[in-house]
Amino acid sequence: MDLASLIREIPDFPVKGILFRDLTTLMRDPAAFREAVDALVRPYRGTQVDVVAAIESRGFIFAGAVAYQLGAGFVPIRKPGKLPAETIRVEYTLEYGSNILEMHRDAIKPGQRVLLVDDLLATGGSARAAVQLIERLGGQVIGIAFLVNLTALKGVDNLAGYAVYSVLDM
Repeated sequence: MDLASLIREIPDFPVKGILFRDLTTLMRDPAAFREAVDALVRPYRGTQVDVVAAIESRGFIFAGAVAYQLGAGFVPIRKPGKLPAETIRVEYTLEYGSNILEMHRDAIKPGQRVLLVDDLLATGGSARAAVQLIERLGGQVIGIAFLVNLTALKGVDNLAGYAVYSVLDM
């Protein structure tokens, strides 16, 4: 299935000069969504994954399904003020500004094997921040999986030293 053909491109969103990849057009197609999730899971079948962590918000959509298929727990990584218990936080830069991510302080136990999942890899800033949170809690990042890797933005370079997997390189 040609998953890339189901991704809508929206110019100048969220700011002028950014070409946004809208995955909702892929997700609304049942066969495409199933294929996307299966493709994200495939490299990790037979691997011990204790927790799947995901970055707010589109990453949640894929990571929940991945966690379910792998029999793993799910940990949300969110923007400030969205988590009710004590959190840890990290500030990071992205292609059009900066942001903060938070995770519950008790979300990951030391030594847990964590797969980080997000919808799209651009510059790698948010994924790098998420890795920092996971490792600060003692988690072992066993992989970082994306549905889409925007290769021109070289986000993989920001994740050097980690096993990065993407279903689609665009």
